[in-house]
Amino acid sequence: MSKCVVILSGGLDSTTVLYWAKKRFDEIFAITFFYGQRHSIEVEMAKRIAEKARVKEHKLFKVDLSQFGGSALTDKNIEVPEAHSVKEVLEREIPVTYVPFRNGIFISLAAAYAETKLCTNIAGGWNAVDFSGYPDCRPSFLKAMEEALNQGTKLGAEGRRWKIYAPLINLTKGDIIKLGLELGADYSYSISCYRGEEVPCGTCDSCILRAKGWQEVGMEDHLIKRLKMEGKIKE
Repeated sequence: MSKCVVILSGGLDSTTVLYWAKKRFDEIFAITFFYGQRHSIEVEMAKRIAEKARVKEHKLFKVDLSQFGGSALTDKNIEVPEAHSVKEVLEREIPVTYVPFRNGIFISLAAAYAETKLCTNIAGGWNAVDFSGYPDCRPSFLKAMEEALNQGTKLGAEGRRWKIYAPLINLTKGDIIKLGLELGADYSYSISCYRGEEVPCGTCDSCILRAKGWQEVGMEDHLIKRLKMEGKIKE
């Protein structure tokens, strides 16, 4: 049976990739990281998303990157920046929300998990179009990590080729949402906001880009719709 490990943050992009993988592989193993992020509510949401998607197994893994800090997502002394437009977000240099080598760490741990399942496929929601300038979301980085897995794992040494799938890498946020809707994804519990609350702030980079995507689709965000129904946001 074909297998794939999906790195599931609980956000919109990784939710899309989870449903993308479900269409292409027989067994899906999802892994979610609690890394000391201020928006750790996404971990709880990832549990709901994985359960609804009926994955084979959902692994929660703790790795405390807040011990290093250096990012607004892991250091409470660094403020999450606000943005006033999509243009402002896309023109940023590497922002303070960059977590040092986060994707390298996540891919390495996901690969260790995958090896225990005799699996050499990893998928994630990395994107190089509508993103905030993170260097560990670039195709060249993912290609380098793929080669490292081929060179430095038991399965690689045995001739099994590793593949890191990034199906969203060249898509806009609107295209990502459209793809997810076609695949049957439900974004009601996907959390994107960096500030750590269930009700999105609407001003951080991630909120700005998410709102842009739903505007492109011409629909109300599933998350906002649910929060209104539950009375957490006023109509």
